[in-house]
Amino acid sequence: MDKPLKVEFPGSQGHMLAARLDLPKASPKAFALFAHCFTCSKDIFAATRIARALTLQGIAVLRFDFTGLGASEGEFANTNFSSNIEDLVHAADFLKDNYQAPQLLIGHSLGGAAVLAAADRIPGARAVSTIGAPADPEHVLANFCSHIDNIKARGEAEVQLAGRSFRIKSHFLEDISTHNLDEKISGLKKALLIFHSPVDQIVGIDNATKIFVAAKHPKSFVSLDKADHLLSSRKDAVYVADVLAAWASRYLEFQTEEQTGLETVQAPVRVEETGKSKFQQKVIAGKHLLLADEPVKVGGTDSGPSPYDYLSIALGACTTMTLRMYAAHKGYDIGKISCDVYHDKVHGEDCADCGEGKSGRIDRFERVISVAGEVPEDIRKSLVRIAGRCPVHKTLEQSSAVVTRMADQE
Repeated sequence: MDKPLKVEFPGSQGHMLAARLDLPKASPKAFALFAHCFTCSKDIFAATRIARALTLQGIAVLRFDFTGLGASEGEFANTNFSSNIEDLVHAADFLKDNYQAPQLLIGHSLGGAAVLAAADRIPGARAVSTIGAPADPEHVLANFCSHIDNIKARGEAEVQLAGRSFRIKSHFLEDISTHNLDEKISGLKKALLIFHSPVDQIVGIDNATKIFVAAKHPKSFVSLDKADHLLSSRKDAVYVADVLAAWASRYLEFQTEEQTGLETVQAPVRVEETGKSKFQQKVIAGKHLLLADEPVKVGGTDSGPSPYDYLSIALGACTTMTLRMYAAHKGYDIGKISCDVYHDKVHGEDCADCGEGKSGRIDRFERVISVAGEVPEDIRKSLVRIAGRCPVHKTLEQSSAVVTRMADQE
């Protein structure tokens, strides 16, 4: 499995939600959507391990932070169980619009209750799995039951959850009391797999019993003997993922490379229109899938970097890689290297630092190189000099030839 792709999409309240898309080495057979536990994040150990194991079975996994949690924007205090459900639907729509609709929904703890509640609004889903999920979302109130009277009286209160402070408002209590999962579970019409530990101290095993009894077949239960609620043991998380992948294979409709949109192509890079908006492009670079777009202000949807953003990305990445090789060769301990890139169009005659012989309207790229360590001035100067040897730098400064032809008609 390659390093997860960092992606983002707008959530239920308009804030950008941070997500990671774990992709298998080959083209994905199917896509799964993972919802984390209450006040957790997409990077919790269980989510990371389960996503990693599923990719080994050819299943891509999108895990994201709910509004106000992890790296996502927004205020947690302004969220509730209903907004979590909406965030899940937005995440499923993001997958459907940019990759493939998720066929497998996975929810951990309150995330499990959320996927049960949202499943009927995600038509592409064929299977649902819960891990340590409560049968009633109100169960989460046990985490701060001593504060409930204060929240009701004052409208909000600061509570400590998992060693962190969270602000809970009265609308959270009011909203969660309106959700009853019995009808959602009995009307699921999707295969259901329930994981639960008989020694779960956070969400008791009786919750698994209630979910199982309410659900209709096909339904399955797997006991996670000796596992804790967060699946903090690696072997427990991997076991869940392995069983989950084997079980899901019976219900998922595995996709071909062409259907997933992650097909390999003969050319090193292919860019093609997605047809989903005016400018959105699908970029296939080897086994990597990216998006390109334009900002909203010029008619795009801002679903990916612009063409000039990609030029800046190429320059910045090539610069830091070149400097890393140079530092390793010299034995310099300079810490982490970063490079900020700014692009603008200027008149060559007015650009004092663009070099001689520049005239007319030209592209000006400015790099700002940072290193984490304390570096002497002479080394700092040498880093600036070596940055000029970056191959992409040379390509941008020197003349290039672009040859264009039409593909042969089939």
